[in-house]
Amino acid sequence: MTPVTSLALRTDLSLLTRSGSTVEDYGTHLVVRTPDNPTYYWGNFLALRSLPFPGGAREVMAACDAEFPTSRHRAITFDLTGSVDAGEFVAAGMTASDTVAMSATSLVPPARPNAEVELRPFASDEDWEQRVALALAVHEGSASHEAFTRGRVAAERALEAQGLGQRWGAFLDGRLVSTAALFTLEDGLARYQSVETLPDVRRQGLAGSLVHRLGEHGLAQPGVRRLVIVADADQDPARLYTALGFAESERVTELLQVL
Repeated sequence: MTPVTSLALRTDLSLLTRSGSTVEDYGTHLVVRTPDNPTYYWGNFLALRSLPFPGGAREVMAACDAEFPTSRHRAITFDLTGSVDAGEFVAAGMTASDTVAMSATSLVPPARPNAEVELRPFASDEDWEQRVALALAVHEGSASHEAFTRGRVAAERALEAQGLGQRWGAFLDGRLVSTAALFTLEDGLARYQSVETLPDVRRQGLAGSLVHRLGEHGLAQPGVRRLVIVADADQDPARLYTALGFAESERVTELLQVL
């Protein structure tokens, strides 16, 4: 496969392929599939290596439909290291958003650490069940979202079985209130996945304490030199990660349409 330029996309693909997804390289674009979790938007998508020519957005969307004929979504991203003008796609019905890839070689302790929380790796099936319940609470999930979440859990447990990393939780009196995962990749990179906190306990220093503790654990592992985390651009999580010592590496435009 032709080398991938975007740090966010490269680390995404590394995790996806290690947990069972496939990537087909057509030169101008990549087709990513996750057969075990077809409702996973960013497990079933196109990655374009450049913007289409003017007037080409609908052709790209049609190509997405042809690759995923039974899908209830279209998801398209770019192997570029800056946000792009996605106006044609938006005019055709897609929603554009920018994500920011951030990295750090060392971390700064959180300004307001939570001293009451227990921070530890998942150690039981019950921990993983709490992870599903937390995701449903965060995203107001339906039955279809539960199926998606359980598919993601299966993929993460497959990564853990390969010795690539762990999902950790922040627990208050045994209740999972915040969670994040970190997995080791090639080239000395370790990538965070799905940092989530229950809505009723936010702004208590939980996510900051967890991301910092997990990152320190990751940087202590042999060969890990740089941490990578991805967040919605210019939102509270990105500002939190900046305070912990992460610096922006790139911005990437993502396009999504639920059918």
